[in-house]
Amino acid sequence: MLIGDTAMDSEKCTLLWMYMPGIHLSGPSTNSALMNAIPPRFVAPAFGSNEAEEKAFKVADFSKTQIQAVFVFHDPRNWSLDIQVICDVIQSGGIIGGPYEPADKQNSPVELIFCNPDLLWRSDFDMPRLGQGAFKTAFQGVYKALTGSEYPYVQYGKPTAETYQYAAQTLRDLLKEKWAWSGPLPPVYMVGDNPESDIAGANAAHWPSVLVGTGVYDPQQGPPSHPPTHMADDVESAVLWAMSRELGGKV
Repeated sequence: MLIGDTAMDSEKCTLLWMYMPGIHLSGPSTNSALMNAIPPRFVAPAFGSNEAEEKAFKVADFSKTQIQAVFVFHDPRNWSLDIQVICDVIQSGGIIGGPYEPADKQNSPVELIFCNPDLLWRSDFDMPRLGQGAFKTAFQGVYKALTGSEYPYVQYGKPTAETYQYAAQTLRDLLKEKWAWSGPLPPVYMVGDNPESDIAGANAAHWPSVLVGTGVYDPQQGPPSHPPTHMADDVESAVLWAMSRELGGKV
């Protein structure tokens, strides 16, 4: 099951809005034929569906289709709905509408994967906005209140080692494909605005890191929690510094 921004990824997030006989994962539909064909019991009655989402609707019988994993691919928009559905899936062992069973008693617990741990991210608003890391914290808080413990999960995205290892391997493959490069990977610089993700991950991967002050990090709030190799005003200054460093000041 995919969880994410349905406005951006409706085709990818089809399963979030699927119907099963007698159970609707969202609220009332504008599709009267669909509603008449399936007597509804709404998982989240407060949320309706729009025309764009209904274009991605599919019908499936989840009483016979076990969900084995939940992937949080993008920042969810309807936190209440998404937390409710994830809790239903996890507590029922992947059978939506099935009886709840403690996770440690299930034969095959549902795997939960988050793809971005960022608590905050930068938009055009004056202050940083809550990101997928905040959603994860909210979900775990609700799940713990329901069950007494947090749910185990797999985390990808910066600053996890797997993310930087994947990036490094992708660069090696690209160099080999385009220029038949077979030597060690040249220096890779991480330019980022978030000390907790960009800089922490680069430091752990032993990459030179440049922290810019045009995003999450605000220089007026004091030293960053993870010190970078260099600090720059913006991305252009960061790139020029990295080029100058590699070319011996000839930039």
